[in-house]
Amino acid sequence: MLASSTTSLRDEVRSAASPVSAEVLLLTFLPTVLDPRMPEIRRANLPTGWASPAFDRLQVEDYDWLTSGAEAFRRAAYATVNARLGYLPVNQDYLGGYVPLPGDSLAWRRIDAGLDEAASRGVHERFVWALPQICRDGFVRLPPASDEDPMLPFDDLPYPLALGRDATVMPEFSTSVAVTASGYERRNSLWSNARLRFDVGPGIRSETELGVLLAFFRARRGAARGFRLRDPTDYSSNAMTAAPTSSDQVLGTGDGLNASFPLVKHYGAGDALQSRRITRPHPASVTVSIDGVTSNGWTLADGGVVRFAAPPAAGKAVRAGFTFDVPVRFAEDKLEVAGAVFAAGEAPSVPVIEIREAPL
Repeated sequence: MLASSTTSLRDEVRSAASPVSAEVLLLTFLPTVLDPRMPEIRRANLPTGWASPAFDRLQVEDYDWLTSGAEAFRRAAYATVNARLGYLPVNQDYLGGYVPLPGDSLAWRRIDAGLDEAASRGVHERFVWALPQICRDGFVRLPPASDEDPMLPFDDLPYPLALGRDATVMPEFSTSVAVTASGYERRNSLWSNARLRFDVGPGIRSETELGVLLAFFRARRGAARGFRLRDPTDYSSNAMTAAPTSSDQVLGTGDGLNASFPLVKHYGAGDALQSRRITRPHPASVTVSIDGVTSNGWTLADGGVVRFAAPPAAGKAVRAGFTFDVPVRFAEDKLEVAGAVFAAGEAPSVPVIEIREAPL
């Protein structure tokens, strides 16, 4: 009945507008129409009679789920709508809702992220409403960072040679130290996590391996392109002598809404705790548990993010185990190798530096 009445309205509008072509849009509010607690709602309020090309464009809004962080519900909703009605992204619009309470910066950030996500899906047009709240809070859309700073080149492949025991690993921090007139120090730690440096040159043991290194260096164009490197001293969520388990590292606690948990490795405890983002895990090594029970209902997204099909229940601890590589690049654009020196048994110096890929 709903499909019949709305298509009749569509036909009347088009007839009244003739000979001018009228554009007829259909708006649906996904959190109500696709509420998992009321499955029959979708049959009544998302009828298949609305399927493309019944209307010129489909407009979708997911405000309640967006501002509450219900990511899994949103992903499932778009998959359902696309399969049920068949409108291509270029024939869809996205509406990002308003913020009722003044100064609710989290809601605005999520709306902003929702607009970026809609753009990545390739929708025709995006809207933010309502104007009074936008003016009240001074919400301004800025170009996403990806428009200003294109992703730096990275070749998702491993360094081709084993480092061996002779390779040098150097974690480094940045700390400013000011000495007062009385001799006391004031120290300010500028980095929350260490940045790794390596010298992979001592691992070169033959002219054949030297040739492999030179070819790999040329293919990376010196420092221009990143690659993977396994840190021989720290490459597992568990102890180096034990296989990873699904309970090694705490990723977070479920709230019934959030479905994405970035992989992290923790060092220390209490006030000295450091949490390191792991962006280059070995996919086959990742195991995940919810409240101590191994889970299979997840996928591994780019950047080392565990994404559940259904959000973990509130209060449930999410843990994971994994092995991983370090994203790195050559520290210099030149590679100096003296054949006579190498033949005499002295390895070249090949400095490599870690790439910071994601904030925590």
